[in-house]
Amino acid sequence: MDNIKNDSYYIQKIRTDLAFIVEHMRDVDIEELNENEILLDSMLFRMIQISENAKRLSEAYRGTHSYIPWSALGGMRNRIVHDYGNVDLNVVFDTLKNDIPGLLELIAD
Repeated sequence: MDNIKNDSYYIQKIRTDLAFIVEHMRDVDIEELNENEILLDSMLFRMIQISENAKRLSEAYRGTHSYIPWSALGGMRNRIVHDYGNVDLNVVFDTLKNDIPGLLELIAD
């Protein structure tokens, strides 16, 4: 089995995580996200994975896809990882519901 870790590999992983978030957040409101610890942890984990895989993309790929907010992906990851107890649920929810679907569309092409 060929498991070459190149830009295509990492983009596919990012798309998979973005699609997972969109699917599992479809009918979720902020109260449910706050009360469902497993769902919240899962969403935060996927957001971290998206950022980690984005960092592994080549500079050339990120340069030719500069319309994608690469630095924002890293910023959210850093907040989640390094300041977990102080992450604003409203910001996370807004990102999950409003930013992630658009990001999936940007990365789909």
